[in-house]
Amino acid sequence: MAITYGIRPGERINEVELARRLNVSRTPLREALNRLVTEGFLTTQLNKGFFARRLDAEDLFNLYEYRSAIETAVVTLACERATMAELDALEKFVRASKDVKDDLLATNLLKLDEEFHTRLARTAHNEEFVRALQGVNARIHFVRWIDMQSRRRYTQNEHLQIVEALRKRDVACAVRLVREHIGRRRDQIADVIRAGYAEIYTGNSLANQLGEMTVDGSV
Repeated sequence: MAITYGIRPGERINEVELARRLNVSRTPLREALNRLVTEGFLTTQLNKGFFARRLDAEDLFNLYEYRSAIETAVVTLACERATMAELDALEKFVRASKDVKDDLLATNLLKLDEEFHTRLARTAHNEEFVRALQGVNARIHFVRWIDMQSRRRYTQNEHLQIVEALRKRDVACAVRLVREHIGRRRDQIADVIRAGYAEIYTGNSLANQLGEMTVDGSV
């Protein structure tokens, strides 16, 4: 719910109602909310409780900048450490993902995109990069879902170019491609935020999908 803005930006969390909805007691719920604050998904105010984080352009810019730093470090190490078998598997994954049909809301596309970047991080053979990347991707998941709805072929082709640069062990090219790949999204943050607010206040299909899964206990 925090990742997908099932709780609207800036909205105060009703702990009693949320505990009832999730069928849990207040103690584990409070522990979970405090952890989400620590991880950057919620905010808290003294004597006022917990609040959903806002869709803030500066925060998102910083997160994209952080992601770019992680992934440029990843490809720098991957050029040195990735095996040809790993790169073959990575390319096979990208080509297979190009043939997967999109759903209307680009949920499948985002899942495949995040999986590519996680697999890419693993070719650097440093799990700290994997954990860091998964953490930042969770925090920008919603805005990336908004952005990805119109970027299928464009995104997959960029992934193939990155893999090709790794095959050639061309660090400069790989770094440039990753920076451009992430930078284009970062430069459009304002537009994505506007689209995000429109989605949140007119249905929020992504949150509804997750909410249905949470309530029936399948997650």
